[in-house]
Amino acid sequence: MKEPNHSFRIPLFPPLRWALAAAAAVVTGVLWAYYWRVFFYLDSRVSPLVPTLGCTALCLGVVAAAALLRRLRTLPAKGAACLLLCGLLFCFANPPLQTPDESEHYLRTYAISTGHLDFDYERSYPDDVAALLSAFPGAWTNSHTSVGVGNDPDTGEEKPYDSAGYALKQYGDDGRIESVADSFADYFANRDTPAEEPLHEPVSFLILPFLPGAIGMALARLFGFGALGCLYGGRLGNLLTYTAICWLALRQAQKYRPALLGVMLLPMSLFMGASLSYDATLLAGYYLMIALLLRERWTTGTAGLYLAACLYVNVAKPYLNLLWVVLLLLVPAGNWRAKGRRWHWCLGGLAGAWAVIWATETYARVLRYNYPVIARQGGEAVNGGQQLAFVLANPLRSVATFWGTLCENQFFVGQLGLFGWKDMPIQALNLLGPVALLAAALLCAPQPPALDRRRSAGLGGFAVIYALGAIAAMYITYTPVAMVRVVGLQTRYFLPVFLILVLLTAPLLRRVLAPSVPAARGEQLAVPLFGLHALFGAVLLFQHYFVGPIYTIHL
Repeated sequence: MKEPNHSFRIPLFPPLRWALAAAAAVVTGVLWAYYWRVFFYLDSRVSPLVPTLGCTALCLGVVAAAALLRRLRTLPAKGAACLLLCGLLFCFANPPLQTPDESEHYLRTYAISTGHLDFDYERSYPDDVAALLSAFPGAWTNSHTSVGVGNDPDTGEEKPYDSAGYALKQYGDDGRIESVADSFADYFANRDTPAEEPLHEPVSFLILPFLPGAIGMALARLFGFGALGCLYGGRLGNLLTYTAICWLALRQAQKYRPALLGVMLLPMSLFMGASLSYDATLLAGYYLMIALLLRERWTTGTAGLYLAACLYVNVAKPYLNLLWVVLLLLVPAGNWRAKGRRWHWCLGGLAGAWAVIWATETYARVLRYNYPVIARQGGEAVNGGQQLAFVLANPLRSVATFWGTLCENQFFVGQLGLFGWKDMPIQALNLLGPVALLAAALLCAPQPPALDRRRSAGLGGFAVIYALGAIAAMYITYTPVAMVRVVGLQTRYFLPVFLILVLLTAPLLRRVLAPSVPAARGEQLAVPLFGLHALFGAVLLFQHYFVGPIYTIHL
């Protein structure tokens, strides 16, 4: 006999449900704008109507995005749509030239977009490009940091102050507020003014990794946009490519797709994916290779796709990425259906990677003109040969240096909310980053293990070696000799390592927790959960750059 259903549910027609959702979005937008206006004194800077309309429009956009995602049937399609929509928010929430090395990448991408595939130090740029770089210095927050001595507002006594980490600062309780908006005003006021000094092409000699952004810039210029429009056009070109490669990775993966999507939608991943940095396609290439390693059956097409990704990442960042080729040996022999043996593909991949590295470096040397002597990055205190000799002569001290650097930086898993050129910390995202990674592992836990013990051990060993290799590379090439810290390390370098750790954690959680949630339900929850995390990250990034908090300097 069928049990009676005592649950109470009000039947609603779909149009009515969406109308209620839209009404809730409007209310949320109004309350959100009110919070900004009150808590960050926004009314003194803009009309109250501006944040109210902006917040309401974004909330309605979220409802429209939810309606779109409900129409899509597969996780790859939903994930790609979510990546694109959230990436668009990061594209415009992040001020110009604030991604690491984006000033250099902008100039290289701009030159390629005009058809110049060589490298000429004396080649000039338009005046509006010079105005853009002048108005938006890299590490804007750091370059506008104030350090000095002011008066305590309560006691009146003098005390030191430091506005580091604040994108907005105010001189006195009722004084002028300095913000990124000033840089936009500066650019528009001076974009037609002749540059005082010519811009030179940067010391960056890559072509292929900058092509997606260059195509976006060329299209922006075709529609009449200037330097600023080209910047956003280039970001959109990179974002579309990042989304397309991630979609392919989600299609190729047969298990643990919530883990892949969770890392793809991390605010740090989208921050890079929606920038002019070639890390947009580099990270996507890493994610694609890891997705392929989760497959049970490897055909010739699978091996060819993996090898193509390997070759690309070695063009973008050579030498260390040679390690990815060796992972072909982890594919179980019983799963290998490609023509030729695994070690044949591995040797061919290593030879091909060396070939593309050599070809890229040769191309850069042959087509380089008028460059002066290229100084060692980091100054005379940096010497790779001497540093390598020091590491080999003092292995225990080097281990202590590496370990201390990891501890000081919370093993970088605690810096997933550190944006800009390491100058814009958002503590809420620093805290949520590890939670998101754990949630990704939990959503994969209901699935049977995607990796056997051999592949798990191999990937774990690879993650350790890759992380140590990244640290050692920065220590040898960017750090002054014998320094007790590693200079230049950033969280983005470890994103593929974090993904591997999530994959290895999922089967452990399965054993400990014995989850009862169906695997299909875990995939369903992945899109809204990680999409909301990305949305929250984009909103906070915009807020910290354009709205507040504001550091008040009492003079």
